[in-house]
Order: sequence, then structure tokens, then C-alpha cells
Amino acid sequence: MATEKPFAGRVALVTGASRGIGAATAKALGAAGAHVVVTARKANDLEEVEEAIHQAGGTATIAPMDLTESDSIARLATAVTERWDKLDILVINAAILPQLAPVTQIELKSFNQALTLNVLATQVLLASFDPLLKRSGHGRVIGLTSSVGAEPRAYWGAYGATKAAFDTLLSCYAQEIERISETRVAILDPGATRTQMRARAYPGEDPQTVKDPGAVGERIVQLLTADFPTNSKHRA
Repeated sequence: MATEKPFAGRVALVTGASRGIGAATAKALGAAGAHVVVTARKANDLEEVEEAIHQAGGTATIAPMDLTESDSIARLATAVTERWDKLDILVINAAILPQLAPVTQIELKSFNQALTLNVLATQVLLASFDPLLKRSGHGRVIGLTSSVGAEPRAYWGAYGATKAAFDTLLSCYAQEIERISETRVAILDPGATRTQMRARAYPGEDPQTVKDPGAVGERIVQLLTADFPTNSKHRA
């Protein structure tokens, strides 16, 4: 039945899809009928996600790449254009957590890496895939954020600054396209989730006390199925 595969015929791209929330989202979208393009740096991990999607009856394509490398996103956009000539769903999940530290002691190398992936790559993704999202006629963008972007927290200054910039870019993009296309944008704060990033930030926490990434993947599918107004923010 159509309700079982609401995204049949649609193409989705998920960044940071080799593990955690990205992998769970890719699997959930595949189960909902989308052909999922999964991208991350490690090909072996992506192949495991692709295999899981195939075993569940879905379809996927892996695109191993580093989003911070020059022209990598443009090459991916060209490949998607040549094969599908559209993009229906873009999930921007890839992010780096720089070392937690007081603002006066932020390690500049890791801060720069986080700015490059969390902020600059986001702008390039939006610029590169905007034409394909518009060509879809029903383009949808979901960005994964963090509460520290809107609610500053001691020692989280570096990461929080990148997420504040991330939220601003997505919100501005949403307003800019609202009247000229059918593309819609949502920002989702997944909250406490059982991921490697969470484990790094809270090494003493029992991982079983926070939700599984699968819950976030299902929430994203729910949002996309129910649809959402432009420039909207949600919690998982």
C-alpha cells in the first residue's frame, strides 16, 4: 500500500550517514520507500548501512567523501543530477564536536574543523542542491541541530557557535525560498541520543539512559510524512 512506502520514487541524501542518527535516518527513509544516497568519510561503514537498507527491502547508493574537501559537494551534486536530475529530501546531519573548553582556551585547529564542516559545508550543500530541490517540486531539507546553539552553555562555546551559525543559515535559506519554490526547511533538535558524539561529551553517562538513534530517524520520517511549514523548528 502507498501508506507503507510514502516516499516511493523519491531521492534522499543523508550526510554523516555512516553511524548514529545519520545511519538510522537513512535506514528509516529507505524503509519508507526513498532511494537513499548515503555519504560519510568511511566507505566500509557506509556499505554496512547500504546493506541494511537493502536487506530491509530498500535501495541505496553510497557516496564516500569528505564534505570539507574542495569541490567534493559539487561533484556529488553533479552525480545526483546526472542520475536522477532532482533531489527530494536533504538531511544535513554531518557534524564535528570540537574539544569542550572555556572560550579562552578553545583549540583553534579543532574549532576551525568544526566551522568548516558544521557551517561552511552546510552553505555549500544548500547552494549546490538548491536547484535539484526546486526541480523536485516538493523539496524538503532537515538540519540536525543542538540546543547549545540557541542556549549557550559553559565549555560548549565552540560547538554552540557552529550550531548557532548553522541554524541561522537554514532559517535564512528557508525565508529566501519560501515564496519562490515549494522547498521547505525544518530544523530538528534530536536531544539526548545514544551516539559516539554524545559518548565523547558525556563519558560517564550510561548510554542506556538516552534514546536510540532509531527514534530520531523515525521522527524525521514522521515529520516528512506529515509535512511541515517552512522555517520550522522541532524536537525529537
